[in-house]
Amino acid sequence: MKACLTMICLLTSFANFAATEGQAAPKISLAELNSTTTHELSDYRGKVVYLDFWASWCAPCRVSFPEIIQLKQDLADHPFEVIAVTVDENPSDADRFLRRYDVPYPILHDKEGRSAASYSLPGMPTSFVIDGNGKIQLRHTGFKPGDMEAIRETIMDLLSGDES
Repeated sequence: MKACLTMICLLTSFANFAATEGQAAPKISLAELNSTTTHELSDYRGKVVYLDFWASWCAPCRVSFPEIIQLKQDLADHPFEVIAVTVDENPSDADRFLRRYDVPYPILHDKEGRSAASYSLPGMPTSFVIDGNGKIQLRHTGFKPGDMEAIRETIMDLLSGDES
């Protein structure tokens, strides 16, 4: 019973700190998949960041990955970065998924789900557009053809300095 109450308190506290538009993005410090190289979200201050939480079992992630890769390539000359975070517990599941793609951005591993919990993800994939000051400007859950158009528009507005 006590463990159950503790879990309810933890879940309630995460809900109170849900990552939503207009709020500062929760901190992230994670190692790359199959590496000890660590990335912190704060390392990207001054850039617009597309933060993408995904999993190998996520069907919409198969739709989003090619579009995110294209977005990264299209904006290579801008202060823009993509950071992908896999929540797969087993790294080999993520590796198997990634064999289909030539990913030009870091893939971080959140095997314990702490970063995902701090962002209160409602489903996979869930992505965030974060401005150069570390504030969440867009939260997007799921992915289907055509979704990247609105995401790209938000990113382009931020890159051009129009944050309205």
